[in-house]
Amino acid sequence: MSIVLVALALMLVIATLLPLLRFNQWWIRVLDFPRAQIATAGIVILCFYLYYWDTQRPYESAVLALLVLAVGYQVVKMLPYTVLMPKQVLTTESDSDDANISLLVANVLMENQESKALLGIVRKYNPDMILTVETDRWWEKALRTLENEYPHTLKHPLDNTYGMLLYSRLELINPDIRFILEDSMPSMHMQVILPSGDRVFMHFVHPDPPNPMFATETTERDAELLIVGREVETREGPTIIAGDFNDVAWSQTTSLFQKTSGLLDPRVGRGMYNSFNAKNPLMRWPLDHVFHSDHFKLVRMERGPAWGSDHFPMFIELSLETGAKADQVEPDTNRAEGEQVDEKIEDGKQQADE
Repeated sequence: MSIVLVALALMLVIATLLPLLRFNQWWIRVLDFPRAQIATAGIVILCFYLYYWDTQRPYESAVLALLVLAVGYQVVKMLPYTVLMPKQVLTTESDSDDANISLLVANVLMENQESKALLGIVRKYNPDMILTVETDRWWEKALRTLENEYPHTLKHPLDNTYGMLLYSRLELINPDIRFILEDSMPSMHMQVILPSGDRVFMHFVHPDPPNPMFATETTERDAELLIVGREVETREGPTIIAGDFNDVAWSQTTSLFQKTSGLLDPRVGRGMYNSFNAKNPLMRWPLDHVFHSDHFKLVRMERGPAWGSDHFPMFIELSLETGAKADQVEPDTNRAEGEQVDEKIEDGKQQADE
């Protein structure tokens, strides 16, 4: 067998093993993202491997076994985000929409200036709330026309790709812009009042992505997500957390966030809804998320069309229902996971203070 084939198989095995380590270096954590791509490459390599496999060479058999385990692990990690698994969030059967809330989340890509295309997407979905991230002052000016229909706003435009703009038809109660760990990275927190009179807690976040220039470790990203998760952990009221997490749905951190917060993921049992990269069909994964408490059932969820950004917009409509909590099971942490959350939060705070 070609040594190149063995080397490729071992590279895929290593790419599968590295994210299992509890290290926060960007080049390790970024391997959480392309699980579908790694699995697909592994299956292709496996086919060639089986064709050329020399059963008389023990090392080839050992590498084959590792390759099969690696591909199997990648598939298992993604399996919840397929129609083969039960839905974590049930589809609503309610006919009333007074207690519905709809949200459009759009990472605009700051240098992109296709504002008319985004406004067209807003008209298409007609959401109750619009969250845009990576929005600078140019984008704030370009989107002011939204205020005719969305009179309630919360804005913090920035030229560092972490600006956020929120437009809402629903009244905002105690809207607050916080800087959880870094002064350059805002997050938004508030309640909104539905037409039914019910109040919903809303949290919008956009932490730093792992990269070799500005975030060589994911310590602060992980801590920010988990701090918000801890905030809603014991809350009894209906809650939604959304934004560009710069992390994938199946990562260890997002799993800890979901278990800590007790929030549900409407993608489970439905699909991956890959929102990035809109410009590269071979390298896509879910970075834009909407998690919510078990007070809600799903009306509909869609990935919007490509429009000029490197992110697809995400649209979701949820129904606040009295019996939803009894029909759905929220995730929970065990003691070891709770200690890990505490450790990650403390590490993030320490790094932010340095």
